[in-house]
Parts: sequence; structure tokens; C-alpha cells
Amino acid sequence: MKNAKWFFPLALLALTLVYLTLSKVQLPGGGFSTFGSDTVRAEVTRIIEEGNIEMGGRMQAYQIARVKILEGKYAGVEMEIDYGKRQIRSDEYSLAAGEKILVSISKTPENVVNAYFVDFVRAAPILWLAGIFALAIILISAWKGIRALLSMAFSLYVIIGYIIPHILIGEDPLRVSIIGSAILLGISLYLTYGWTLKTHASVLSMILVLLLTGALSALFVVFTKLNGTGDENVMFLIQMMETPINLRGLLLGGMIIGALGVLDDLVTTQSAAVFELRHANPNFGFRALYNSAMRIGQDHVAATVNTLVLAYAGASLPMMLMFSLGHGDYGYIVNFSFIAEEIVRTLVGSLGLIAAVPLTTVIAIFFAQRADSLARWENILGEEGEGHHH
Repeated sequence: MKNAKWFFPLALLALTLVYLTLSKVQLPGGGFSTFGSDTVRAEVTRIIEEGNIEMGGRMQAYQIARVKILEGKYAGVEMEIDYGKRQIRSDEYSLAAGEKILVSISKTPENVVNAYFVDFVRAAPILWLAGIFALAIILISAWKGIRALLSMAFSLYVIIGYIIPHILIGEDPLRVSIIGSAILLGISLYLTYGWTLKTHASVLSMILVLLLTGALSALFVVFTKLNGTGDENVMFLIQMMETPINLRGLLLGGMIIGALGVLDDLVTTQSAAVFELRHANPNFGFRALYNSAMRIGQDHVAATVNTLVLAYAGASLPMMLMFSLGHGDYGYIVNFSFIAEEIVRTLVGSLGLIAAVPLTTVIAIFFAQRADSLARWENILGEEGEGHHH
């Protein structure tokens, strides 16, 4: 089968979509107003008043504006809102006539309808940025870039259409995250790189690393007595949900998904390094091939772990600033659950990535050294890799 490289990934994708469709679940109706459900778009028609007001111990600008509701039950109705009189606001951005904003509409027991400023409408610039990103990746990577975009879309579909709904109905978040992550990365890798021995090595390594990361996460979450309540969003979720959610499992699932993007890069790069080294010198034995590949992997994993730590530190920067401002004792601070969760998340994710390098190297060597003997199964297993043919 000459088209095995793409026939099998597309067939696998079709089967996966059937599975995701059949496993689709009905989300529980909690009877509460979900985030954003009472929010509509509006257009500022004119600024009625501007000035300064004391808010939170400092002076800030405020505006009172007239807006026209653009959608929903009150579409076409004009209302007044204030921006900066009731909430802390940034002085960097002000309302202007013609600007699109989001407003929240509520009705008092006396049937008085009020509108409140929520945020600016940012859909258009975000779409422009997404378009520039898509164009850039296609210009640089051509067809591989298009396949990468399709893989990214599929990844978002798995997270939004499978992982999140199954967690919301009360299933074990750790199990759901591992299954969803394996589907997500497996299909993404095959769609991007094709049905080849090199991709098989990457997918098998990735599944084993996910299982290892899940086991390490479960061990250290129990060891450090974390229960998943360190994030204030989780506490808000508990209040909203009628279906009980395994919060510890949710924390574990988040740790696994958080390492996915870096894991994708790590296993594919290491597999590629092994196959290229084997192709460059077919006389390399296991030890020589392993040592050469590990020298490449050591540099890569050092940079990758640093990337992961910086990513988590960047996300937690406001919290770190808060403690530094208060001259807090960091040895004392690490005991708080919301700090400990981020530390465990970072270190466990990094341990999984570190383990991925030798694991992927061994598995890739297994496939690379048997590429010639597996050539007779090429119609089923695929070619050795992109640019390498038997």
C-alpha cells in the first residue's frame, strides 16, 4: 500500500472521531447562570461624563457612557453604563464612541434593568493574530504546517469535546486526561509526521511517559497532602457544580495536560535524532547510538525543563510579586497549597520530560536498528521516516 503513510493516520483519525462522537456525554444542567451567559455585545454611542474618583486608595479615571445593546433580548435598546466608578480599571484604555464592548445585563426585583461594563470586545484582533500565525506556519513549513494546524484544531477539539465534558459529569479526571492526552498527541503526531517507524517510536514513548507522569503525579500529590483546592477557580467550580468532581484527580489531570506541548516536541526530536544518527552511520551499535543520541537529548532536555519552569513562573508572576512585596519567608510560603501545587506541577512535569529522553532513545533505537528487517512490513508499519526509504 503506497499511501500507507497517510491512509492509516486518516483511518485512525476517522475511528477516533467516531469514538469521540459515541462517547459524547450530556453535560449536567445545574440551574445556574454560567460565566458569560448574561453578557452581550454593545456599542458605545457617546461619552456622557468623564472624571476622576478615588478607588482602592488611589485616584483613577472613570467614564459614564451611553451604549446600544447589539444582541439578545434587549437588542437595539440604549442604556447607560459606568466604567471605573465601581471597579478598579486601567487608565491605559478608555471608552470611545463607536467602540464595541461587553456588558452584563441584570434585572432588579423592582424590574429595573441595569447594564454593567464587563470588558472590551477583542475577537477581531485575536482573529487577526490567529490568521498571521496560521499564515506564518504555512509559509515556513508548507504542507507540514497545514498538517500541524489541523493537528492543533484536533487537539482543541479533544480537550473541549472529550476531556472537559467527561470531567464535568464526574468521571475520574486522571483517567480521562491520560486517555484524552494519548488520543490527542497520538493522532496529532501521525497527522503531522505520517505513519512511519519514527512516528511509532514517538507515540509509544509518549504514551509510556504519560503513564509515568501520571504515576509520579499521584505519588507526590498524596505525599505532599495536596487536595486540588489551591486554585480559587476550583472553589468557584465547586459552588457552581451539582455533580461532585474529584478535585485531586482534576489537579493530576492538569499536571499531565500541562506537560503535553513540551512532550510532543521532546519525543519527536529525540526520535528524529536517533533515526538520523542511524542513517548517517549504519554501523553504530546500540551503545554508540544511545550515547550519541543522549548527548543531543541532554542539551534538549536541559533547555526544555528550563522552558517549562519559566512558563510556570511567568504564569505565577503576580503571585510571586505579591509575596516579594510582603517580604515573605519563602521557606514558609511553600507550605501553602496554591504555591505547593505549582511547585509539584513543575517538578513532576519536568521529571516526566527528563525520563522521556532515555525512554524515547531506547524505543527509537529498537525501531531504527530493525528498519531493514521490518521493510517487508512496510505496507502495514510504514516507511522508516520522512526522507528515508527502504
